[in-house]
Amino acid sequence: MSELVAEQWPLILVALLIGIVVAFYLFRSTRRTRVTGAKSDVLDEGADKAHRNAALIDSAPAAAKDPAVPTTPSVAKGTGGDDLTRIKGVGPKLAATLGELGVTRFDQIAAWDDAEIERVDAQLGRFQGRIRRDDWVGQAALLAGGDTEAFKQKYGSTV
Repeated sequence: MSELVAEQWPLILVALLIGIVVAFYLFRSTRRTRVTGAKSDVLDEGADKAHRNAALIDSAPAAAKDPAVPTTPSVAKGTGGDDLTRIKGVGPKLAATLGELGVTRFDQIAAWDDAEIERVDAQLGRFQGRIRRDDWVGQAALLAGGDTEAFKQKYGSTV
């Protein structure tokens, strides 16, 4: 047996080296990158949903993505409409969509019942579910009543 090992030692060495290289690449591919920072952000999962949505909307200006999206509120001043972007979770694109649906004032949103929420929500496309999740009705009620202090306490500062 020792004669066989003595004659074949170069092949055994090559096989061992190939095994080590293959094992290295197999184990290396299963390594995971870990984030070790302790800094929290509004976009972390534990953040309040209204603040997360507002941060997501604010972090990616709609005008930079789509030049057709207005950078001003959907309703021009003097038409009797409110700046719907003051509602947390409503950006310029959603405000424009609401304007197309005839929704231009806070008191309209504040008066929505479940049926109206469902009707409007069905027309929001990829933004469906936002009305209830971000409590647009509650926000609009405070803004329509001019109670900015209560709005700040419950939803954060206004835009």
